[in-house]
Amino acid sequence: MAATRTTPSRGWLVTEPARAGLDASALLATFPLLAAAPRGDGHPVLVLPGLLTGDPATLVMRGVLRSLGHSVSGWSLGTNRGPTHHVVGRLRDQLDRLHRESGRRVSLVGWSLGGLYAQELARAAPGKVRGIVTLGTPVARRAPWVRRVSRLADAAPLPAPAGALPRAWAERGPLRVPATSVYTRADGIVHWSACRHVLRARRENVEVRGSHLGLGVNPAVLWLVADRLGTPEDAWHPFRPPLALRPFFPAPRGT
Repeated sequence: MAATRTTPSRGWLVTEPARAGLDASALLATFPLLAAAPRGDGHPVLVLPGLLTGDPATLVMRGVLRSLGHSVSGWSLGTNRGPTHHVVGRLRDQLDRLHRESGRRVSLVGWSLGGLYAQELARAAPGKVRGIVTLGTPVARRAPWVRRVSRLADAAPLPAPAGALPRAWAERGPLRVPATSVYTRADGIVHWSACRHVLRARRENVEVRGSHLGLGVNPAVLWLVADRLGTPEDAWHPFRPPLALRPFFPAPRGT
């Protein structure tokens, strides 16, 4: 029996930047369609960036969501250099503030490492979180990618291992909020198999076509995020892509 691959192929990795450019081009071509995406209801949304990126990386996503009436905030913590105790504390504070000021639960959108932050925030304070959407995030806690990024972070050097959350913040128990994991089998950074939840109530995995670095500008992803954020809190249902964007969503497979 062939061994199961747990790291992306080198070919996907080296072509990530070029393929991200194609994702951006697809956004330009389909931008008018996004105006018809589900609109927000005004509840707060916090967008968390990936490793070694910051709010500029999520600018397009936040702009599109804001144009659709979503109340979106960036993380405002500069470059994401990993889950230091300072970062963890500030994220907890941001979640508390957004929840307190709005009087409503907060939706969390996390790209790659930012998705791990979203999961831990949701585990820590499920009563303050409406739901989470992760993009190219190794949602399986023991995924090899987590160890791989931790080794890279140690060599960088970064203030703390970027792939492993501080032990004090690794909340126990399952997610108790709706969760959507978006992944692409062409991901050159995180192996797609690590980005899939074990399916259960209000939990789903959605495959898209594209690159890891282009997830934040991928028109299919932007529509999906707007759709998940626009779903009424008491009426969750699995995502169904619109007809015009179905070519961006591969047909569901059993594996």
